Amino acid sequence: MALWKNDKELFSIAKKELFVALVGDVLDKMGYLHQFLSPNIKPVRNDMVVIGRAMPVLEADVFVESAIETNNPLMKKPFGIMFEALDSLKENEVYICSGSSPRYALWGGLMSTRALKLKAEGAVVDGYSRDTNEIEKLNFPTFSLGTYAQDQGPRGKVIDYRVPIEFNGIPVNPGDVVYGDRDGVLIIPKGAVEEAFTDAIEKARGEKLVQKALEEGMSTVDAFNKFGIM
Repeated sequence: MALWKNDKELFSIAKKELFVALVGDVLDKMGYLHQFLSPNIKPVRNDMVVIGRAMPVLEADVFVESAIETNNPLMKKPFGIMFEALDSLKENEVYICSGSSPRYALWGGLMSTRALKLKAEGAVVDGYSRDTNEIEKLNFPTFSLGTYAQDQGPRGKVIDYRVPIEFNGIPVNPGDVVYGDRDGVLIIPKGAVEEAFTDAIEKARGEKLVQKALEEGMSTVDAFNKFGIM
């Protein structure tokens, strides 16, 4: 029997009862050994947690904001199709972006304001974020390489979205679950979500029983024999 009815319930349980390391351990047991993004990807504020369905965004470096002579009409558009990508966000989704070099900000305060209005769960970018005070005030979960004010306008464009991408060599597909806290960001393939989170929730609830037993004086040997968790 499922422990949750929909994504909203699952993400609520995860925020209350789980942490990223635990789900990562479960994925290891399932044979998914390379699901963590680079440890350099950190939340803007340490207490931020992101969990939602991936809305992958593909960014590319450019060297002029709006090209006059070009073979690609997209090069004439400042930011490419970033605004369309942002406006496409749905409830419980995470804007997750990669593809460019890390020399400018891929996320900011106004983007956070729009994403909040659309009920998105957060942003994870393989680059920098900016407008940090505004993001913190909005309390919008944002994970990046750090904070840096340099704008993407004349330096980068979104060239596609809702397409498969790679982020630090980890495949990210639309509908995968992105789960991050101060210890790391994990990509849970959509086909593994039910098993991974079911096992993680059961393990977390079992560990609480073990902790209570140990606090009441049970030996570690007896606790492991009884619960099979340590």
